[in-house]
Amino acid sequence: MTDAAAPDTPRKGVTVIEAALVTMPPGPGVYRMLDAKGDALYVGKARSLKKRVVAYTQFARLPERLRRMVSETVTMEIVTTHTEAEALLLEANLIKRLKPRFNIVLRDDKSYPWLMLTEDHPYPQIAKHRGAQSRKGSYWGPFASAWAVNQTVTAMQRVFLLRSCADTVFATRSRPCLLHQIKRCSAPCVGRISPEDYARLVAQAKAFLAGKSASVQRELAAEMEHAAEALEFERAAAVRDRIRGLTFVQGNDVVNPASLTDADVIAAWQQAGQTCVQVFFVRGGRNNGNRAFFPTHGKAEEAPDVLGAFIAQFYDDKPPPPLLLVNHALPEQGLVAEALALKAGRKVEISVPQRGEKRAVIQHAETNAREALERKLAETAGQAKLLEGVAQLFALPGTPERIEVYDNSHIMGTNPYGVMIVAGPEGFVKGAYRKFSIRSAITPGDDFGMMREVLQRRFGRALKEQAEGGTPDWPDLVLIDGGAGQLSAARDILADLGVQDVKLVGIAKGPDRDAGREWFYTDGAEPFQLPPRDPVLYFLQRLRDEAHRFAITTHRAGRSKAIRVSELDEIEGIGAARKRALLNHFGSARGVKMAGLSDLEAAPGISHETARRVYEHFHPGVLASG
Repeated sequence: MTDAAAPDTPRKGVTVIEAALVTMPPGPGVYRMLDAKGDALYVGKARSLKKRVVAYTQFARLPERLRRMVSETVTMEIVTTHTEAEALLLEANLIKRLKPRFNIVLRDDKSYPWLMLTEDHPYPQIAKHRGAQSRKGSYWGPFASAWAVNQTVTAMQRVFLLRSCADTVFATRSRPCLLHQIKRCSAPCVGRISPEDYARLVAQAKAFLAGKSASVQRELAAEMEHAAEALEFERAAAVRDRIRGLTFVQGNDVVNPASLTDADVIAAWQQAGQTCVQVFFVRGGRNNGNRAFFPTHGKAEEAPDVLGAFIAQFYDDKPPPPLLLVNHALPEQGLVAEALALKAGRKVEISVPQRGEKRAVIQHAETNAREALERKLAETAGQAKLLEGVAQLFALPGTPERIEVYDNSHIMGTNPYGVMIVAGPEGFVKGAYRKFSIRSAITPGDDFGMMREVLQRRFGRALKEQAEGGTPDWPDLVLIDGGAGQLSAARDILADLGVQDVKLVGIAKGPDRDAGREWFYTDGAEPFQLPPRDPVLYFLQRLRDEAHRFAITTHRAGRSKAIRVSELDEIEGIGAARKRALLNHFGSARGVKMAGLSDLEAAPGISHETARRVYEHFHPGVLASG
């Protein structure tokens, strides 16, 4: 790793880079350009670090965007790798984690659901799964959405009669559940099927998920004929229903090409300086759904470059399939395929189909990308009009880029939280939302005190960051949930902090608290209402309601967490197992508190010494005095 300090000159970044080049190795690796705050401006990879980075010292030849990047650079960091493919994987990981301003960045913080068949139970369970795949079992996916995986679980129940209930429910059943009655489960919980027959169902389900649906269908057909020949007509009818369900599943997909088994279909579409990347997940010859992504990038970036960066980052935290179909040849297609193969531990092919069924599939994905981008651009245009209306309504100097809305939530002063939500030209900026757990003692119902703490913490932090040379995000408009009193209090709080140039607006419901009758309070104007069907009113209501929703959910989560914290947690030497034993025996922490010493000693798993420690915690000094 190489660090270099920068002199205070207009082209200080060039000097930083030149100093770093002195000790920079010639081999492959990843370089990071950092600004004065230590945030990443750009992350890049190279086959030869020295040859690649030296290009940034030719300042006059750089485009304006890269000149700005170099000018802001005060430090360079270098990480060497064994190969360029390893460098590509590390670059994608760092870009996704650091989100540098001058990179193409995929903002995808959602986890993807998988289909799981457990293997640690005599009767495996089929279920939706998210997160680490730590439980012993087989996993299929990813799926584009929870809806897609739920549809597949339902289809698998219909065809293979596998149980979906949790092991705890399975262990306590005394009679078949409703799923058995509607022919979605074979009821292994009450012995309606033998372990051997259920294992056969599981094997068929695995074969189907692996793309061997034709062999499963032949096996079911043979089973139906055998049952009919044996005059077991009821069993033959049941198998017939399963065949019908299998046929329905096979023909129910929008994109279900016979020539694809495991593949991702990825198409990029550009318009108005923005890009939409549409991904279809095909596994086992079936479409597992699709999702649209909108990577952030400079307006000059071409679709192939965006697509290449997207693919590298997209598979940073998920296994790539054996085949990727794309609608543009990637700038470093061979290198990207090599890097993905390194990650997957097997060959990964990237192909741009030119004809036939695969070409039709990629065109379908491309059409979806175009339509999704057009919808987004239309929504953005509508959002821009609404923001212009807000600027005109509140006499702002320009269209607001950042609107902050504040709200509080508590129950008689308990578990108090304040929240801030943010909106801008792209809609709600959920990554900028903030929660404030109120630290000061709050009198029940003291919303002014809660707001005072929230605003002091939010703007105090911004002022501190600015004093340290940073560039904090300042709002163009602040909406406060409340009327004249709340507005006046907020104004005084910001004045105490020395913040004078932030527009404050209070939004309060009328006496009947009906939506559409809101009053707006702002400096320099009398309180006013908007016409009931005014689009700007709807927009402001939506902002206020989103803040209220976020406040309520934050408060509920905090209250649930507080409820889970027991007074037993405060007793030294009482771990999770003993706490569970006490709660199971006495029913609650209050029951433990009211128990006598002999009762505690009689509890299962509680030793004499532990019982004394628990009793002394709730009755200090009693045992000593006795």
